[in-house]
Amino acid sequence: MTVRPDPALGLLELYDEALPQVYGYLLARCGDPATAEDLTAESFLAAVAACRKPEAPELSVRWLIGVARHKLVDHWRDRDRRRTEPLADRDPSCDPWDVQLDVTLAHQVLGRLSYAHRAALTLRYLDGLPVAEVAACLDRTLHATEALLMRAKRAFRAAYEGEEGLR
Repeated sequence: MTVRPDPALGLLELYDEALPQVYGYLLARCGDPATAEDLTAESFLAAVAACRKPEAPELSVRWLIGVARHKLVDHWRDRDRRRTEPLADRDPSCDPWDVQLDVTLAHQVLGRLSYAHRAALTLRYLDGLPVAEVAACLDRTLHATEALLMRAKRAFRAAYEGEEGLR
C-alpha cells in the first residue's frame, strides 16, 4: 500500500510568503487587527480544504487573496445579518465620485454601511474589480450590481459628508 502525500503540503511552501500579504489585504479592508487575524486563519483553513479536493486549484498568493476576499464578504454578510436595525438608503444628489477622502474617516464610514454596500464598494474601488466580477462575487446580475453600486455610493457620500460636518 502506498501512501500519497497530503496535497495541502504545497500550501506550507507558500505560507511564509502569502501570510503577510493575505493579512495585509484583510486588515486594509476591515480595519480591525483581530478580525483580520481571524479571517486570515479562516482563509488558510479554507485553502487547505480546497487543496484536498480532486479539482484543486493551482496554489498562488493571488489565489489565496481571492479566498480571503470571499471570507471577508462572508464576514460582512454574517455581521449584517446579526444587526437588529436595517440601514435605510439615502438618496442625496449624485456628485462625481472622484474626490479626495480622509482615509481613516472613509474606513469608519465604510464599516457602518450595510453588508451589500460595503462589499460592493470594497470589491469595486479598493480591489479594483470590474463590475462584472463584483456581480459574480456577490451572486448578482450585472444590472443589479450597477444599481447597488449607485445606491452604495450615495449612502457612503451621505454618511461621509455627515461625519465631515461633525469635525
